[in-house]
Amino acid sequence: MGRALASPTRRRLLALSGAALLVPAAAKAELVIDLRGGSFQPMPIAVADFGGESGVLVSGVISNNLKRSGYFNPIDKSRHPEKNPPFDAAPQFDAWKAAGVQALVTGRVSRDGGRIKAEFRLWDVATGTQTDGQQYFTDPNNARRVGHIISDAVYTKVTGVGGFFDTRVVFVDESGTKENRRKRLAIMDQDGANVRYLTNGDVSVVTPRYSPVSQEVTYMSQRLGEQPRVHVLNIETGQRQIVGNFPDMTSSPRFSPNGGKIVLSLQQGGNANLYAMDIGSRTTTRLTSTGAIDTSPSYSPDGTQIVFESDRGGSQQLYLMGAGGGEGKRLSFGQGSYSQPSWSPRGDLIAFTKRTSGGFGIGVMRPDGSGERLLTEGFHNEAPNWAPNGQYLMFFRDPGGQSGGKLYMVDITGRVELPVPTPAFASDPTWSPLLTAAR
Repeated sequence: MGRALASPTRRRLLALSGAALLVPAAAKAELVIDLRGGSFQPMPIAVADFGGESGVLVSGVISNNLKRSGYFNPIDKSRHPEKNPPFDAAPQFDAWKAAGVQALVTGRVSRDGGRIKAEFRLWDVATGTQTDGQQYFTDPNNARRVGHIISDAVYTKVTGVGGFFDTRVVFVDESGTKENRRKRLAIMDQDGANVRYLTNGDVSVVTPRYSPVSQEVTYMSQRLGEQPRVHVLNIETGQRQIVGNFPDMTSSPRFSPNGGKIVLSLQQGGNANLYAMDIGSRTTTRLTSTGAIDTSPSYSPDGTQIVFESDRGGSQQLYLMGAGGGEGKRLSFGQGSYSQPSWSPRGDLIAFTKRTSGGFGIGVMRPDGSGERLLTEGFHNEAPNWAPNGQYLMFFRDPGGQSGGKLYMVDITGRVELPVPTPAFASDPTWSPLLTAAR
């Protein structure tokens, strides 16, 4: 049994197939982290050093990913009772149990002609059973990505939530002084590795947004003395195109769920309205018609509705309308102003930036406006964007002064928050879809 996984870019061609390792029929998964109540404790887990070529690299990626998720607590290698547990035999469960371990990941990486074969097993220490196992064949240069794929398999098996490690993030890389910032589009793995630049900084770029279904990014760029324009960049080919030929300023582009349309804001005089453009035919449809500023649109995952921000009521608030346009229904009624809505890929929540006298918070609410809660607050937090599993948000935080933004990740319980490493200052993160399925 084999499975081919698509290449994310031509520079990182991946010829990778996977097959399940046999699990005993009597095995029953006992490893569960229940995230629904938000009162979980990180699961003590051990990721043993994988044997063979690139083995330590792969297992290191897995351990780092699981720790960063906030739902696992990988124990230090110094506490491992078995330093190199054999892959083809059962671990010493009593010893691992005595070390306080609930779950154990073992694996190895070996040569298979010009390829490598990476294998892993996930063990339930309490029951002494294997709960998952898989093997992958790939080019040796893709060892880190195999680590991400295995991380997704372990994460999903234990939490029941889809993976997010085998993804990438596009963001705005910022360098230079506050008054003369050079802003380039950059892309990296979700853990900060493999950074490369997509634009050279000769024009300023803002608000990149990933397509939910392809390796394309839409963003706004502006050359000095010219109107801002919305672009679409194909990350695989490097091909870019200007979307539309609007005479006025366009902003806040975002793809539809099927990737076939872009919804954006078009400024006309002192107001701005929303338009949808079919990428193939380049036909445009006007969605709002007010004297206000309507901007930051975001589609529901089924493509039937759009949430957006508008100052039509005197301050920035969130509104909801059908995908075909209309008046819109106000969603936000709390103290302060609301902006930058982003609809979860699961459809259950809408994220937003909330500004009050105390600063900027990143929050979520249900699509009917109920259940509002803030996940994090501070001096300046902005631009929440969802992981493809709908469990985490990435945003940027700017402390002010001559400093600059840094990326952070927070989960929907608000209990997990951590910085995301970037080479320099960074803003406007956008998460890719999952590059491959975890299983």
